[in-house]
Amino acid sequence: MKLGFFTANFTEKPLEEVAKLAAEHGYEALEIPAYEGNGQFEPREVLKGDNAKKIKKMVESYGLTISALSNHADSLLILGPHGVDTDTIYKGTKEEKIRFGTESLLRTAQAANALEVPVVNGFTGVTNFGRYFPFPYAQGWADIEKEFVELFVPILDKFREYGVKFAVEPHPNNFIYDIHTAEKALKLVDYHPCLGFNLDPANLIYLGLRVENFIDRLGDRIFHVHAKDGEIVEHNLPVGGILMAGEWQRLDRAYRFRIPGWGSVPWKKVITELAMVGYNYVLSYEHEDVTMSRMDGVVKTVAYLKPLLIHAPYEGRQDKLFQGKDVK
Repeated sequence: MKLGFFTANFTEKPLEEVAKLAAEHGYEALEIPAYEGNGQFEPREVLKGDNAKKIKKMVESYGLTISALSNHADSLLILGPHGVDTDTIYKGTKEEKIRFGTESLLRTAQAANALEVPVVNGFTGVTNFGRYFPFPYAQGWADIEKEFVELFVPILDKFREYGVKFAVEPHPNNFIYDIHTAEKALKLVDYHPCLGFNLDPANLIYLGLRVENFIDRLGDRIFHVHAKDGEIVEHNLPVGGILMAGEWQRLDRAYRFRIPGWGSVPWKKVITELAMVGYNYVLSYEHEDVTMSRMDGVVKTVAYLKPLLIHAPYEGRQDKLFQGKDVK
């Protein structure tokens, strides 16, 4: 396993400046944002001339690789919501938002192909997350399932054409948000080879899930992993509950996103389960910690996670006791 760095942690800085910062602090790979107007990486430009080769060469000059491209923002528009909630991403009708999100996601896949990057991370969105609850419209979630199939199977087919996989990040307020919806999504698209997951442990514990269970049940579909933690603030739980509303920096929140090692994610267990299911790729550090600076996170994440990474599987015992034969 390698420790990666999500360059969206510093979107105000040019990509090369962030690559240099990540390399200097011991990170080994970059996850790069590729949604429209992110300020670091525009797929339209990457696909022109030999720009992809230049970017790849620049990243490699710092001893880094590119683990994934991220289109979390625009891909959200595909299933929605399609009202005012997403106007800051793109303002338009439902049909216009779906078209914008789809085209942006497919350009990201093309850019990944040009850069020889195997994975694009993103969201599916969801028309109305409240429909997970069968009141007042019991068929609501089934309707969203149909939309998911209609909109995403053609996208996954194009991903297959480009030789790239789509890693959906299970997340509250998305169609895929827990183990059951992840498994159902795979079934709905007939286990399409290009659909998998960007595992973000913080998003799972937010809803009370055990990350280890997600890994054990869906390990062969985990294409990428975020190194992000979340803190269940237990003394606040009896006040507002885990899903309380309000600003993330509220002192009385019962849940906060944190950097690895400062929250409730059992990282040794998570890394162990990842190794057990054969995951040997990147843990990409994403900073959403509301309690400390990004540079605090840069330094502390390396110090905490790097010693925990497993670099090779167990070789097995070779002595007579375990092999049942002479040892030479």
